[in-house]
Amino acid sequence: MGTPKLQVRPNHPDFLDLPWELPVDDWESERLVSMPAGVHRHPVVFAAYDEGVYAIKELPLRLAVTEYRILRSLREHTQRSAEPVGLAERDWLDPQEEGAGVVITRYVDHSFPYRRLVSGAGFGARRKQMLDALAGLLVELHMAGCYWGDCSLSNVLYRFDAGEIEAIMVDAETSELHDSLSDGQRLADIEVMKINVAGEMGDIAAEMGEDIDAADIELGSDIEGRYEALWAELNEELVITRDDNYRIRQRISRINELGFAVDDVEITPVDGGSRVKLLTHVGGRTYNSDNLRQRTGIEASENQAELLLSDLNYYLAKHGDVTATGKSVGTFKWLNGQFEPMVARIREVWPGDDPIQGYSDYLNFRMAKASERGQDVDSFEAFEEWIASGFPGFDPNDGH
Repeated sequence: MGTPKLQVRPNHPDFLDLPWELPVDDWESERLVSMPAGVHRHPVVFAAYDEGVYAIKELPLRLAVTEYRILRSLREHTQRSAEPVGLAERDWLDPQEEGAGVVITRYVDHSFPYRRLVSGAGFGARRKQMLDALAGLLVELHMAGCYWGDCSLSNVLYRFDAGEIEAIMVDAETSELHDSLSDGQRLADIEVMKINVAGEMGDIAAEMGEDIDAADIELGSDIEGRYEALWAELNEELVITRDDNYRIRQRISRINELGFAVDDVEITPVDGGSRVKLLTHVGGRTYNSDNLRQRTGIEASENQAELLLSDLNYYLAKHGDVTATGKSVGTFKWLNGQFEPMVARIREVWPGDDPIQGYSDYLNFRMAKASERGQDVDSFEAFEEWIASGFPGFDPNDGH
């Protein structure tokens, strides 16, 4: 008794210095830190190491094994689920007992629970962002063959992603993985989400002293509407003539605009070969973040990456770097002459905790100033003006 059976992924701590013989609620360790988190049905603590901050959650063994396995599989398809790091088994406890299994995940940097976004009895100006975030997350999980089984506002962490909000799944103990989901499975998952969200919105209204009629009970139904529209667009089958192959490029481009990568396009002849049917196999919502990482090494969320790529491409065009070699050299100059110095300054003076989001706020400010003046604005001049103006961010009412 005292040391559990531990399964830990490479490049992470071994966690052996934690007091495993005790329930996590009784732990006393200098490693423990307080982090923003949602409501948990199981005990959770956070431990800080040089490698980062980790969430440590106790469950019955079967649920822990399920959650760890599913989170590992999901990371092959999406970045919008918690990163599983380790699984601990306390073999001196009954497997059905809370704490017999422990799942360790990397804490989601710069994240916060949904209650940070509450305004009055609902989400106010952030409502559209919440709709898009949750609908997009559900679509991405369903595309990966994941039936969540308990989607709710509380089972998700959120972080700002340029002018949008990104939702990250953190609880997977009720989930199932399949090669693909049937329409019935998808609809059942949506129904669970609608029921859970309606209850949470009712709780918010009650806590605010509002009548139940003031609660945003329709939020779940509106998430469903966004989900259905996005699902339909991503899974549309096209039938075209063999001369209309430009529509293949259009289809891929549109999916990329939505932030999703395309794994491949299945082309099947129909009508005796005079026409073909296109079925696009859609990957994760990582098109821009993958592109940015490959070109610059910068890690960013999807909408942040789209903004940063636009800034990089603007810089390359402005300096005439159009050849392959010119673009490579230009990218190095952008990184070392603009991006990195500005991010270093943002770390010093910006009140937020995510410097990439700060840089995104600055880019939005610069674009607004250029539009307002009807001409290009010097990057460093706009940067200093953004700081002097108090670091204005994205206005949720602007429709980003």
